[in-house]
Amino acid sequence: MQKNTEKKNDNDNENKDINITKESLEPKHKGKLEALDNLSLGISMVVSVVIGVGIGILLKDWTGAAWTLWLGIFWGIAAAFLNVYKAYKRAQKSFKELEDDPRYTYRAKHGDKRDDD
Repeated sequence: MQKNTEKKNDNDNENKDINITKESLEPKHKGKLEALDNLSLGISMVVSVVIGVGIGILLKDWTGAAWTLWLGIFWGIAAAFLNVYKAYKRAQKSFKELEDDPRYTYRAKHGDKRDDD
């Protein structure tokens, strides 16, 4: 009788190990964090330009050359575009993962034939 309960416990442990999936290994609030990261793109663009302007003003005060203000503005705008590019690459990576999803393979192979006009 005791051997049967031990076998049952071993089977339960094996079933628990089998039930571990990709979804259970991901953090609980991963989707919310990704959404907040996407919302912060606009804020990071503004902040990067403002920081660039601040650096430009400091350089202008230190050097006395007016063109250094424009250098700081350029750095801020370049940083904003870099943030957009990084967000684009992250989104592209997540869409690449959906290509292998069986729900979307038919459309990927045969195209979208619906008229939604």
